[in-house]
Amino acid sequence: MALSYGVSSGATITAEVEIKRSQFLCYLQRTETEQEARDFIAEVRHLHPAARHHCTAFRLEEDTGEVWERSSDDGEPSGTAGSPMLAVLRGEELVNVCAVVVRYFGGVLLGTGGLVRAYTDAVVAGVAAARNDGRVVSRRPVELWS
Repeated sequence: MALSYGVSSGATITAEVEIKRSQFLCYLQRTETEQEARDFIAEVRHLHPAARHHCTAFRLEEDTGEVWERSSDDGEPSGTAGSPMLAVLRGEELVNVCAVVVRYFGGVLLGTGGLVRAYTDAVVAGVAAARNDGRVVSRRPVELWS
C-alpha cells in the first residue's frame, strides 16, 4: 500500500462556491464502508430536500489495499459532476472519504464545461477547508513487531 490520505473522524467538513448565482455546497465526511457513504449521502439529501442536484463521489480502501470508487451525476449531464468530483479525490489521493455537492440552481445555465469546473471547484474548496482545519491525515503502511 502506498502513502495515501484520509479525512479524520469528526464533524462534516463543508465549503461553499457560488457560480453565476448557483450555489454549490460541498460536504466531506470520513466513511469506512459503502453503507456509511450511502447513509451520509441520504443525510445530506435530507438536509437539502429543495436542492436540484445532490452529486456524489466516494473512494474506499479495502483490507487488501484495493481502492474502489463510485460517483453519481444525479441528473446533471453525464460526466459533468460525479466524475470531476472523483478526479479531485483521486488527485488528492484521498481514501475512505465521501463527497456530496448540493446544487441550488441560480437560473443561469453553465454548460458542460461550466458544470465540470463548478463541481471540481466545490470539492477543491472542501478539501482545502479540511486541510485548513488539520483534518487531512496521512496513511502509510507499517510493520508491527513484538
